[in-house]
Amino acid sequence: MNIAAYIIYLLLTGIITIKVGQVLFHHGRFYILSAMHGDETLTGVINKLLLTGYYLVNLGYAALMLRNWQTITTVTQLVSSVGTMTGRIVFSLAIMHYLNILWIALFGKQQQLFSHHKK
Repeated sequence: MNIAAYIIYLLLTGIITIKVGQVLFHHGRFYILSAMHGDETLTGVINKLLLTGYYLVNLGYAALMLRNWQTITTVTQLVSSVGTMTGRIVFSLAIMHYLNILWIALFGKQQQLFSHHKK
């Protein structure tokens, strides 16, 4: 039963990670552009870097979670385990998203201070 749980979990995690990554990449660009004061080049670089890091961290974390999986013998355990593990991934996505927003906001403020000192 563990093999079925792994397959379901990896499919769910992969779909969620890729879909959320695409949405954040598309809609986050406007936020990053605003924080970078209209710098298109810097915005593009940061947005692609965030997407790449997001995919690597989340898919790597999902793969590492397989090591901690207990033996599953019933369908109830399968549903419970897949739900718990998927919930952990979604929770980590939320934490990463808000940390990235904080990082971008702080970086944008630093850029703004730097540009004021430059004048």
